[in-house]
Amino acid sequence: MFTGLIETVGRIEEVQSEATVVRVRISAAMAAETRPGDSVAVNGVCLTVSRVESGHLLADVGPETARMTTLGSMRPRQLVNLERAMRADARFGGHFVQGHVDGTGVVKSVWAEGESHWVTVSFDRTLAPYCIPKGSVAVDGMSLTVAALRDYEFDVMIVPFTWRHTNVHGLLPGDRVNLECDMIGKYVARAAQVALAAS
Repeated sequence: MFTGLIETVGRIEEVQSEATVVRVRISAAMAAETRPGDSVAVNGVCLTVSRVESGHLLADVGPETARMTTLGSMRPRQLVNLERAMRADARFGGHFVQGHVDGTGVVKSVWAEGESHWVTVSFDRTLAPYCIPKGSVAVDGMSLTVAALRDYEFDVMIVPFTWRHTNVHGLLPGDRVNLECDMIGKYVARAAQVALAAS
């Protein structure tokens, strides 16, 4: 479980694509505090750390994860948002984020308003039932609020701290991002679907 509050930005140093797995090496300030077997969200995708080597995290990306997220198209020197799994005794911020991405969206526009920035993201129609105005959404692992919602796209506002301390400042129109809708909303929608089918 994660919170969507990014701890640090790492950099992809190496990507090895093999027949059944993509192996990635990430330089990260948190490496010294991370152990093999730990869960780390990489751009919002929960990965298991396989090795830690002098300032680097190594992890494997399976075929399904590579297909469903942007991790299948990672490239060297790319900046990624990183968050370790939350501790049970820690203060909880953000919202409940599982690291189980529902799909990808496409950045439509990025513009500034004062010191803050707006980002518009389009999404697949299958995610529409889980997106609500003022609801929570994780975009590349960042816990954000849906400020405005239209047919298959939403706006989020990025405050200056988040702009400076995540990889969002590098997003450009056309870039793909990982989306995870609010977990509680998904459970409610599924319960309603099952109840309707049973009636």
